[in-house]
Amino acid sequence: MPKTKKAKSAKADKTDKARKTAKAAEGAKVSDEKGLDFARAWVEFPDPADDEQVFRCDLTWLTSRWNCVFGSGCQGIKAGRADDGCCTLGAHFSDDDDEKRVAEHVARLTPDIWQHHAEGTEDGWISQDEEGSRQTRPFQGSCIFQNRPGFAGGAGCSLHILALKEGREPLETKPDVCWQLPVRRTYEWIDRPDDTRVLQVSIGEYDRRGWGPGGHDLHWWCTSATSAHGAGDPVYVSYRAELTELMGKEGYDRLAEICEQRLSAELPLLAPHPADPAP
Repeated sequence: MPKTKKAKSAKADKTDKARKTAKAAEGAKVSDEKGLDFARAWVEFPDPADDEQVFRCDLTWLTSRWNCVFGSGCQGIKAGRADDGCCTLGAHFSDDDDEKRVAEHVARLTPDIWQHHAEGTEDGWISQDEEGSRQTRPFQGSCIFQNRPGFAGGAGCSLHILALKEGREPLETKPDVCWQLPVRRTYEWIDRPDDTRVLQVSIGEYDRRGWGPGGHDLHWWCTSATSAHGAGDPVYVSYRAELTELMGKEGYDRLAEICEQRLSAELPLLAPHPADPAP
């Protein structure tokens, strides 16, 4: 009997040690985030296509070397579900037009590229959250359009896969919030001293605060994580299509010109992103 208890105790100690090691490793991974508050370089310029708008753009973010690491190092927003990336909660629609546009593309999804085609077509792919907002339906712990690893049609968003198969930009087929992340666009009317008003359109980083109070509870978030920085192209280049959609071609072209001037300066970069690799 004493020998059995000792054996059980040793096994329990080993299990406990393994759990502590796993927990420590998880904590080490999450600690690669650099935090929310640091110096940023912003630029403001008139919208070349609309004299009633000005753009206010975060150059620190837009010239950073962030890139999406989904499937190659992403730790996911929920612990234990790294394969979901940021798709765990489903996607809320920005408005009726957003939902209608997505529905037109969902109608073209087939079982070979949408793992949950049967469930989505039979039981629906739209649900409502606790506040009544419409969104893509969560299914088995993640968005119903999320193909799981090992699926023959490819892991990841089936709407994204559809776009690539058809030679489209994924922003055409996915909900607005999905293709815009992690770029955040906000609006604010500015009253000027001469009694004129201008609409300020801000383009910046969708950090944890962008999610609201719940953003601080996310298991991990990529925009300030060193493991998601190190891309060959800066964000304003890799997200050209998305930024053009958000700003218009003339607005984006002006932004790109300013970003290029920032990166080509001989002086040390002012307010670089802290998650970027050291020069």
